[in-house]
This record gives sequence, C-alpha cells and structure tokens, in this order.
Amino acid sequence: MAPRRKCPVCGSKQWHKEPSSGLITCSEGHVLQNYRNETQEVTELGPHAVRKRTLKLGRKKKEPRSRADSKLYHGKRARYHYYQCLQVILRMQVSALTQLWRLPPEFEMICRDVWALNLSLLPDPPSPEPLLHGQDTAIDGQRTKAQPGSPQSPQQGASSDPDATTDDEDQDENENRSSSPSSSSESDSDGPDRDSELEELMRENSETPSSDSDEPQSTPRPKLSARASKKHNFGRYDAPANTVACLVLACWTMRLPVMYMDFVRLIESYDLPYLDPLRLLPENMTRHLRKHTAQALSPYCPPSPLRLHRLASRMARLMYAEYDIYTPEMNAAPILWKAVRCLQGAPTLYVLTKKLARLVSIPLTLHRSLAPALPRERRRDPTFHKHDSAVPEVALVAAVIVVMKMVYGLDGSPRLPRNRDDPACALPVLSELIAAIRTAEQAFDAARPPFSTDSNLSALDMDDTMLDDYLRFCEKALLPREDRLPPRNVTTDQFPLAVDHDKPLTTVHHAEDEGLPEQVAMNANKVDDGVDSLRPGQNYPIYNTQDILGSVPEDLEFVVSRAARWAGVDEDYIFGVVERFERRVLRWWEGVKRKERKEKGVAASESE
Repeated sequence: MAPRRKCPVCGSKQWHKEPSSGLITCSEGHVLQNYRNETQEVTELGPHAVRKRTLKLGRKKKEPRSRADSKLYHGKRARYHYYQCLQVILRMQVSALTQLWRLPPEFEMICRDVWALNLSLLPDPPSPEPLLHGQDTAIDGQRTKAQPGSPQSPQQGASSDPDATTDDEDQDENENRSSSPSSSSESDSDGPDRDSELEELMRENSETPSSDSDEPQSTPRPKLSARASKKHNFGRYDAPANTVACLVLACWTMRLPVMYMDFVRLIESYDLPYLDPLRLLPENMTRHLRKHTAQALSPYCPPSPLRLHRLASRMARLMYAEYDIYTPEMNAAPILWKAVRCLQGAPTLYVLTKKLARLVSIPLTLHRSLAPALPRERRRDPTFHKHDSAVPEVALVAAVIVVMKMVYGLDGSPRLPRNRDDPACALPVLSELIAAIRTAEQAFDAARPPFSTDSNLSALDMDDTMLDDYLRFCEKALLPREDRLPPRNVTTDQFPLAVDHDKPLTTVHHAEDEGLPEQVAMNANKVDDGVDSLRPGQNYPIYNTQDILGSVPEDLEFVVSRAARWAGVDEDYIFGVVERFERRVLRWWEGVKRKERKEKGVAASESE
C-alpha cells in the first residue's frame, strides 16, 4: 500500500475528491496542487478529429406508409363516385314516380337525356372515370410479378402509391419524390424514356439567374390561408336536389300538370327516394364514401319549391342557350283550376283569372328567356316584366287573388254589383266564401298525416289509427332494403313486420286532392242599386311590400296565407307577385284611358 502524502500546509493525510469540481482536498480543505485527472470520456470532438465515413450501397429509401383507409375514395375519383351514387338515386326516383303516377316508359328516356345534359352544363363537370384507377390495378398486378431488386422508372414509382390515384396532394408529393436527385441518378440510363417537359423544368430549376439579367423577376405569390385554399368538392349545383329538378324538367317536357309541392309531398312521405338514400344504395357503393360525401348525399329536409324552381329554370335556360333545346310551357289549365279550387272559387272565377292572366302577360315558362319578348311600342319599353321568372303556380294563384280583390276588395268595405250583367253576380258572397276557405283549411289539417314536416303533433296526441299509420311510415322510412335486413331471430319471430296491403298509407298528396270537403252551395252576390255603395273594382287598394311596418286587412291576409300554404312559399313572396301584377293592370288601365282621351280629342277636332 503506497504511503499517503501529507498536506504541506496542515500535515493531514485524509484526502477526498469533491464530486462537483473534481479537486482533491484534505480534511481541512486545502487543495492538492500539481494533480491531473484524465478520463477517456469524449463529449465533444475537436476540429482535428477524423470521422469514419460509412458507405451504404443498395439501401432503398423507405416510403412513408399511409394510414388512410384504402377503401375510401378521394379527389376526382370520389367526385366521380358521388355522381354515380346520384345517378343510381335518380333511377330509383324515376322508377318510383313511374309507378306512383303511372307514367309511360318514355319518361325514363327523357330523364336520362336531361340528366346527361345536366352533367354537361355544370360549372365544373365531373371528369370521366379516372384513368389512374386502371393504371393502379395494372401496376399492382405487375408489382406482384416483378422481382424485389428490379429497378422501376420514376413514373412507375409515382403511380405505385395507391393514394396517388385518389388525392391530388399525394400525387404532387409523389411527383416531387420522383424528381429528386436520387431517383434521377437511377434513371439516367433511361434517357429516351424520360419526359422532355420534366427535364426542361429540372434544367430551369438548376440554372441560377444572373444578377445582370434584363428579364424582370417574378414576384412570389402570397400564400393563401388554410380556409381560403380549401377546395369545396360539392357546390350548389351538385346537390341531390338536382335529381328532383331533372324530374321536374322531364314532366314539363311531357306537359304533365305538376307542381313543385307534388314532389315535396312525395319526398316527405318517403314515396320518392330522397331523404336518407344511403340505406337504399348497394353496399359496394356505400363503403367507398367518405364522411363528407355521405353527408352531401343525405339531405336533412326536402327541397323548397323556390330552390327547385331556381335549379329547374337554370337548367332549362342553359339547355336552350347551349343546345337550342326548348322546354315547353306549363300545362296551365289544370294548375289554374287547382289554384281556383284551393280558394274555393267557382268556374266564373276561373274564366276571369284566365282573362287577367292574358292581360298582364303571365309567363308560363320556367325562365323568361324561353318566353317570347313583349311588343315594344317605344324604345324604352322593356322586353320582359319583373317577376317573369316567378314560380308558375305562384303566378297563377296571385292572379286569382288579384281577381278576388277586384270583386270583393278584401279590405273590409263590401263591393256589390249594380246590374245583373256584372260577372260578380255569379260569384258567392264574401262571408260565405271565407267560411268555406276556413272549413277547407280545417279539413286539410285534419287529413294531414302525422309524419308531415309542418306537423307539430306529438305521439301522445295520436289515436289508434294515426299511430298505426305512423308506425307503418316508420317501417318504410327507417328500415333498410329487404336484402339488408338482419337474419331471422327471436325479435323478428315475435314481432313480424307484416305489410298491410289492404289499407294504403295516407299521404299529403292524397290529402290535398281528396281531403277537401265537397263544394257547398253558397249564395251569390245580390244587385245593389244604392249610390253610396262601392262597385267591384272601385277604390282598389295596392299594398306596398317594401313597407315593413304596414299591415293588411284580415280577409286578404287569410286568403294569401292559404295560397302560400298551397304553393309552399312564404306569404311575402305571394304579396310581392300580387303587387307586381296589380301595377301591370294599373299601367294597362292608364293606357286604355289615355287612348280613349286621344280618340275623343281626335273626334272633337274632326267635328269642329
């Protein structure tokens, strides 16, 4: 054992090493001088250290694996698949409508042509079936036959990723990966096979521009935010409501007297496939739908008549402008009679409304560009009227309301005819007419099924018959197709879902046509020879729809509310169309009086 060194200061032989500083001190704290502690631990390499270079030959770069579900479609392929689903839904709708309304087989051919025209007239038409899908399948087959060490071209490496055929962003990343130096060095031997455009771009990127170049430098584009750069795959004209618009256009082509509310009622009763259509599609189509695509195919409520009219009118206008395909006018006679009967009118009211509609030039086309232009006596005369593109059934019921205002006033002041030749003598008394409309409204509410969207009826307030109808409706609306039903079990054995074919399911469509009470005999207006009484058409009030603080009489408001409910639009929309028609009649009447004064002046000058 080596002797311990004494401390030259205090003579102590007890030494210890401090762990923090590494110094050796005695028991009294004196530091041992000329002491060096060497370790073999190297934390930092100096500037003269030499590192051994490792060469890894033949090592392949691992590509990142995608965690996305390969069954889901993205990008253009997803959009193409979305339109495939819409086309299948349209075929189901055509089949259901043909069976419900007993339409001829030509209806399906017209719907098919209208759908093809609709696809070609979209702002962003869907591309044909992506070719990359077929390339994917072929490359996957070649990859299984190829050897593990066989080289691949950059184009094959770019298209070998299954996500490259479905997402544009992944495709751009694969193209950038294929144009990297490592891949270019491997494909130098394949010079003739390389794309010339890709070589040109790579050469331009490798060249550094000189400082004395006369060409102006392009400013970098500002980066868009995530919200601004987000691309919406489905727009307004890609919605499932376009399939219903195609059905409307096909019915107009066949001159069928249909209204937009007819389609809405069929959709509400689930007789026309529109709500929750994924349960009707085959499983090999639904498994490729993403969350957003499935939501786009599943609307929450039926489309409104105004939305259907916008889509159908746009389609008819573009078909006429691009392909010179003319959509015929509406079959107005049956629709006008429905509007008259909605307000409990008589045939006399129907005849008067026809004359007024011809007078104010009510358009019967889907768009004003399909109607002939108005005759222009002066240069400033317009070629069309405002509200010429209104909903056709709304225009007809608005004309009926204008005639009723001329006959009855609907402002609290009675109008009575003065001679027996007045057509008002063939119309019923206003009080009895309002009572008949109110009775028809109550009958319609009573016949309305509980599954209607505008019904606030609770299940606790239903009787046995209404509960049976509601349960049968739930079976039709909630259960999947027959081929998707679960296998036989205890529940299906104890509670079988037997369809009652003897009793048809009540729908809103039947309630509208057959739920109305029979026409009650009403007393006609009597002739009044009084001087102070107002005649029909006298003191005609025109209410401005821009006056939001104004009010209308109770009788007029009730009549307009009944018409708005029949047409499926808001009351303000009805008031706007009525006001426009009234001002047209006023301009016509002023022109007639101006012409009479001119004729009287000419006759007076000739007599002098």
